[in-house]
Amino acid sequence: MLDKSLPYYHVIMRRPCGLAAPVPQLPAGYAVSPFERGSDIAWAAIEAAVGEFESHALAKRYFRETYLLHHAEVERRVLFARGPGGTEVGTVTAWWDYTGERRDAALHWLGVIPAQQGQGLGTALLHACIQTLQQLEGDRDIYLHTQTWSHTAIGIYQRAGFEMVRERFAGSPNDFDQARVVLRTVRPDWFLDG
Repeated sequence: MLDKSLPYYHVIMRRPCGLAAPVPQLPAGYAVSPFERGSDIAWAAIEAAVGEFESHALAKRYFRETYLLHHAEVERRVLFARGPGGTEVGTVTAWWDYTGERRDAALHWLGVIPAQQGQGLGTALLHACIQTLQQLEGDRDIYLHTQTWSHTAIGIYQRAGFEMVRERFAGSPNDFDQARVVLRTVRPDWFLDG
């Protein structure tokens, strides 16, 4: 869930090339699988449930306008954690963005429904996304945009090799200095270097 008690600042993170892709480890009865026809409804429900969109309808519209234009790519790049019975309980997207002329491998929209959080599903999805990006984009830096409200996810990203960076990515703002100050208040151990 998003922690909206904190000030909101944009964060850009990068996982440098050359790092091995971690192996996803899921609890018994769970699996990571790709997008299937109609999964846009589950994607919207998950992202709305974690507070990324104000409504399921807005999330569904965003998905259709942003991703379904690239249907063949969606089937390879949008991943779901499915629980017992095959129900989608989490998602992540192994996409790309452009920073100027440079095409960047990019992680989008990691989310796990609140009732399923705390079991390692987000970490497993993150690891599956890294593997997918390395297979599809090659051994390249991987970028993501997040925000201070997602400080729990930032910890997961850091453990997978991502670092906060000052650089720009895909036209997204980067509030590095302000975000670092805010994040120190919730996790001072992340910034032992001063």
